[in-house]
Amino acid sequence: MQKTELLQGTLDMLILKVLSRGPTHGFGICQHIQRLSEDVLSVGEGSLYPALYRLQDQGWIQSEWGQSENNRRAKFYQLTRAGKKQLEVENVGWERMCLAIRQVMQSA
Repeated sequence: MQKTELLQGTLDMLILKVLSRGPTHGFGICQHIQRLSEDVLSVGEGSLYPALYRLQDQGWIQSEWGQSENNRRAKFYQLTRAGKKQLEVENVGWERMCLAIRQVMQSA
C-alpha cells in the first residue's frame, strides 16, 4: 500500500493522541501511528524527534529514561496535563478542518 504524507501540523496531534494511551518511547510512537493507520502513515525519525522536542518545549509532553521491551535504554514520553488540554484543542480544530474539506469535496 502506498504511504501517505502527513499534512503539515498533524504530526503533533498524532503524537499527542498516541501518548494519550500511555507513556511510550519514540520508536513505539512511530509503530503505533503506522499500525493504527493500517500502514498508510509512516513517521521517520527526522520528523519524529524534532516534533517530540518541540512538544516538550511547549510543556505538552515530558520524558524520562527507562528500559524498552527488549531491555534497551530508551526515553519514554508521556502527556502532561497541558498536553491533554492541547489534544482537545487539536481534535476540535481537526474536526473543523475535516468538515470544511468534506464540504468542498462534495460540492458540485
